[in-house]
Amino acid sequence: SDSFHGRDLFAPVAAMLARGRPVASTRLAIGDLHRPDAPDPLAEVIYCDGYGNAMTGLDAEALSEASVLEAAGHRFRRARTFGEVPVGGGFWYANSLGLAEIAVNQGDAAATFGLAVGTPIGMVG
Repeated sequence: SDSFHGRDLFAPVAAMLARGRPVASTRLAIGDLHRPDAPDPLAEVIYCDGYGNAMTGLDAEALSEASVLEAAGHRFRRARTFGEVPVGGGFWYANSLGLAEIAVNQGDAAATFGLAVGTPIGMVG
């Protein structure tokens, strides 16, 4: 994921290498990454985490860079990382599961915009 690859992937691997520990890895064929059992897209909030980020059931790869999501009367443009948005600004990004997630830079999107599990998500334009 663009937002958490440093924390979730690179930092642990760097720590293992710094301590002289081997890093286990398995080569995967591209065909192994296909998920035929993945559910159909769900255009609503499916989970709100403890930080107030609102995960949708929309596949982020199926959305364009210019896609604008709408939820609870608010519009959200895409950003790759939190730092691309001013403090307090709302946006959507591709989370580590590959789903579109609505967030606020240094804030709580659920509280700020009135988002909860089941809130419908629309697309503008």
